[in-house]
Amino acid sequence: MPHISVKLYPGRSEQQKVQLAERIVKDVISLLNCGEESVSLAIEEIKPEDWAEQVYEPDILNKSEKLYKQPGYNPFQ
Repeated sequence: MPHISVKLYPGRSEQQKVQLAERIVKDVISLLNCGEESVSLAIEEIKPEDWAEQVYEPDILNKSEKLYKQPGYNPFQ
């Protein structure tokens, strides 16, 4: 039962978000050998001025041991 959470800056079209969700779900189904009914995906838009506090610190900095892809930036430097 994978649930995927995608956080990104605002500005992408609804079509882009739908396509992103479809592609991610397709890959999850293929790689994890699960049914589409098992997968859920949410997209949350975060304003750039809120990114460090709402995403970077809680989800990246404080959970770095759970990241499989580290970002190449640090908003606190």
